Amino acid sequence: MPKLLELVRNPIAYVAARWTPSQRIVQRAALAALLMSVFIIVTGGAVRLTSSGLGCETWPKCSSDSLYATSEMGVHGAIEFGNRMLTYVLSAAVGWAIVASRAAKPRRRGLSRLAWSQFWLVMGNAVIGGVTVLTELNPYTVAGHFMLAIGLLTVTTLTWLRAREGDEKPRPLVGKRVKQLVQVLTVLTAALVAAGTVVTGAGPHAGDSSAVPRMPVDWRTVAQVHADLAWLVVALTLALWLVLRAVDAPARPCRRTRDLMIVLLAQGLLGYVQYFTELPEVLVGTHLLGAALVWVAVLRVLLSVRERGTPPHGGPADSAPSAESTEERTAQPHSPVTASTGGSAGGSAGGGQDQPAPASSKP
Repeated sequence: MPKLLELVRNPIAYVAARWTPSQRIVQRAALAALLMSVFIIVTGGAVRLTSSGLGCETWPKCSSDSLYATSEMGVHGAIEFGNRMLTYVLSAAVGWAIVASRAAKPRRRGLSRLAWSQFWLVMGNAVIGGVTVLTELNPYTVAGHFMLAIGLLTVTTLTWLRAREGDEKPRPLVGKRVKQLVQVLTVLTAALVAAGTVVTGAGPHAGDSSAVPRMPVDWRTVAQVHADLAWLVVALTLALWLVLRAVDAPARPCRRTRDLMIVLLAQGLLGYVQYFTELPEVLVGTHLLGAALVWVAVLRVLLSVRERGTPPHGGPADSAPSAESTEERTAQPHSPVTASTGGSAGGSAGGGQDQPAPASSKP
């Protein structure tokens, strides 16, 4: 009976006391939540692009007399209700991430807090989604619904990245000026994503076949501003990559910046194609996926300019570290690269082992 009471009072702590996941399981749980957060963004866009935003006319029920979609609601009702049901799949993935991060040994409180914040974002976005339906797809609530989904994507990405590293105090791998450049790049990319919601809110895809109000701005003008921001982000990414190469930065931030550039160029090409072809639904949906991937890539760059050691291996059946992790530990110096004036300073390795950063190294 005491064990049953413990299970009812705090089921996650009960499971954590009796199960220790391997590091691989923790990482896979975090990755599952990340993939589902991307998927829910894409399927939410599909609801809008198929004019199914009001397929269920109310919330939390699908109609005034039915909890679920009926045959009378047609394909639009099925699409909207199906997207609502995907929230439960997303919740399951987030729940797995919460349990796995809480049960990890040694206990990782920061990782567990990140996982729990995913839950509250899912619940909050469910409410905003309901408000969006009740306000009949008001473009501002639609934009808020999307931005909260980006907030969830942010936290799931950070959880996944933190699950792949340790909990030591962050040590910079680049100089202060480079770090500031990465921060500016992150802020401008966030502005780029936000500008995209204005393009959508003013554009022709209202989310329903009936007359739905649009944001009172010319969508072509906003699209031009969006494109200008995109080119600025591309230019900053190229500048960051060149600076990292010039100061002989560690391999990881160079690779992450290269990956970001590839995603940005593909996204930019797609953006221009959809603009000159009058925004076909398939291309708009693909562009929405690209926006999510761009944001994930930027966050990877942001966290690549510092290191926190290797993740703990406290669980059973932990395999050897991945080839990527081994390469980064052996190829990357632990001292920061000083790039404020174009010079460079990095730690060296001797005898096949990483050496500690010299006392004179400056962030």
